Amino acid sequence: MVVLGIDPGYALMGYGAIETDGRRMKLLGYGVVETHAGTPMQYRLRSLQLGMRDLIELYHPDDVAFEELFFGHNVTTGLMVGAARGVAIIAAVEHTDNLYEYTPMQIKQAITGSGRADKHQVQQMVKMLLNMKEIPKPDDAADAIACAITHCQAGRTKEQFRMK
Repeated sequence: MVVLGIDPGYALMGYGAIETDGRRMKLLGYGVVETHAGTPMQYRLRSLQLGMRDLIELYHPDDVAFEELFFGHNVTTGLMVGAARGVAIIAAVEHTDNLYEYTPMQIKQAITGSGRADKHQVQQMVKMLLNMKEIPKPDDAADAIACAITHCQAGRTKEQFRMK
């Protein structure tokens, strides 16, 4: 099974693709789909959509796992990230109905054993779990990989995380 993890973002949308047989995980690839400041919103969203389609064509995921949005007080940023997430979801559902979502706390819990883990602890565990030589960069890609790992570890309980 191939899982594509997505960390939605407007400037950087992180992704991580993992293949699993239910016991072992193999990292297939990771990175970001990037848009540039100053580009009109509609073109940034289109770029994210096309980038997501390219990832789906490259990895042919069985399941796509999204990190749920979390934003503080900046409503404008939250709306833009929400729009980016929507575009990514639409691109994913064109390929599969197997879409899942996990909160940042659920991901931290699954990766480190603590829902209060900091970013560095999560990154160290991602590196260790996948036998990587270095911590994946940028942070958005590491977060997406962590989301994919969380989904791989969900096993039979994954249905409770299916997007509704």
